[in-house]
Parts: sequence; structure tokens; C-alpha cells
Amino acid sequence: MSSIPGYNDSLVSHQTFVLIGIPGMQEKNSWVAFPLFVLYALTLLGNITILYVIKIDQSLHEPMYFFLCLLACSDLGLCISTMPTMLGVYWFDSREISLNGCISQMFFIHIFQEMDSGILVSMAYDRFLAIRDPLRYRIRLPNSVIAKIAIAIFCRSLLVCFPFPFLIKRLPFCRSNVLSHSYCLHPDIMKLACFGAKVNILYGLVIVMSTLGLDVVIILISYILILKTVLSIASHQERLKALNTCVSHICAILIFYVPMIGLSVVHRFGKQLSPIVHMLMANIYIAVPPLLNPVVYSVKTHVKTQQIRQRIYKTLRFKKTGADIFIK
Repeated sequence: MSSIPGYNDSLVSHQTFVLIGIPGMQEKNSWVAFPLFVLYALTLLGNITILYVIKIDQSLHEPMYFFLCLLACSDLGLCISTMPTMLGVYWFDSREISLNGCISQMFFIHIFQEMDSGILVSMAYDRFLAIRDPLRYRIRLPNSVIAKIAIAIFCRSLLVCFPFPFLIKRLPFCRSNVLSHSYCLHPDIMKLACFGAKVNILYGLVIVMSTLGLDVVIILISYILILKTVLSIASHQERLKALNTCVSHICAILIFYVPMIGLSVVHRFGKQLSPIVHMLMANIYIAVPPLLNPVVYSVKTHVKTQQIRQRIYKTLRFKKTGADIFIK
């Protein structure tokens, strides 16, 4: 730490941080606790149900659903990474977190967010192949290729996020130790450093541009090619059918990127807004996408996702019937 130019050894670097619930109204945190608990419970239930249904139904063992499994696993990881501190802050008013605990949470949050972005890119490619070459779609995306894509997504996320803990550990924290949210993010932690955060800022900008920014470009290009392919289809009904298979994926993209952009805009240009707005945007950004992805892929009415919905219904009906027989 003392190797940082200009660092005064007499300064004491914070080893704990304070998480924030409702800014300025900590006594009202309990109002958010129960809705937040319900949200997390529904998130866990929804994603685990998706994984279970796809696992037991052989008809769903297709590339689209394997990518959906990857998305559900990533969303579960993000949910589990944030749930302890968020529920701790709002329910038990447990707002203090150690430096190492905060860095660990930050690391996993950013890994799972990177994975979500990579999986959405893979799903865009999947939709492109399904529409462009439906007869060879399954042949071009065998299980071995999907496994390699999953490994590549994980490795990219790990390599991108690996420097974050070391970049944070090198910083001295001698000012405020109060974070902006009820969980730890790299931008939120580094802004509390006394100095030396320029490397963190530069690395964070490079990562955003080279991963999330590049992912958005690839998704846009994929959908341009998809539209080009759809417009070449003679039948109007077949065009609508082809586009309808992309609706769930488009919703998942919006669910992931819109809260992220919204939170960035609020942080940059909304300093005059109520702290409650910042709190709501932060919670929506981290908690809502994992909740809505299973809903989008289960409720959407085109034939593919109807299979998931019907299988969930059959599973629940079978369990209910079995329970009734057991009671009788």
C-alpha cells in the first residue's frame, strides 16, 4: 500500500464498509425487506423450475433450451451473490461488511453479469442459425459445441474480472467507508479511495467497451442478419412465425441492458434526484433481471416456450395428484 506514490503511511485504510438501504431513512428498511425476500424466493423458484423442467423433458433438449439453462444458472449465481447482504441490510439492519467480503461479492457479481451478457450473445447466434438454416440447425449446434461455448463464456468472464480484487486491494481507503448500495460493485468501491483509482477507472472503461459494448454490437449485427433472412421469406405467416421465436430473447436483452443503462444515467446525470430513486434503480438493476427471465421464457406464447409452460403445468399437476393419493 505504501508503494503508491504520495501515500502517507500514517493514514489508516478502512477494513470495513457500510452498506446502504433506503438513504436517510434506515428506520424504514423493513418496509422493503419482505417484498425483497418474496422477490428473491420467486427468483430462486423460477430459475430452479426452468432447470428442472428442461432436465426431465427430453423434447426440450435443444440448443435454445441449453442456452436458457446457462442463463438460469448465471441468474441463480447472481441472486445468491447479492441476497445475503441485501436481505441483511433491509431485514436485520446488518450494514457492515469486511473489505475482503465486499471484494468477494463484487467479484462474483461482475462475473455473473459478464456471463449473462455472453450468454445473450450466444442466444442471438442460436436464433440466427435457427432462422437462417433450420434444417441443419441442430447439426451445427451439437451438445459439444454448446459445451465449448459455455466454457468460453465462463473463461472470458473469469479473465475479465480476475484483476478487479487486486486493483481494489491496492487502494487506500481513508475517507468515507459508506457505499451507495446494499451490495458491492467495483465502481462504487473505487470512488471511496483516497487516490490511485485512475488505473481502476481506465481498466473498468476498457472492460465495458471490449465486453459489454462489443456484445451489444454483435447482438445488433445478429438481428440485422436475422431481419435480412426473415424479409427474404416469401410467406407473411412464416415471417411472423420466424420473428416470434426471437421475442423472448429480445425481452431478455432489454431486461438485462435497460436497467444497467438506467442506473448509469441516474448515477451520472441524476444527482439531484431523490436518494430513493437511486436505491430503486440499484435494486432493479441487480434483482429484477434474474426474476423476469424465467417469466419471459415461460409465459411467452409461441410454440417453443409453450412447451416449458405445459411441462411445468404437468409436473405440478402430477405432484398434486400424487399428494392427493397419498393423503387418501
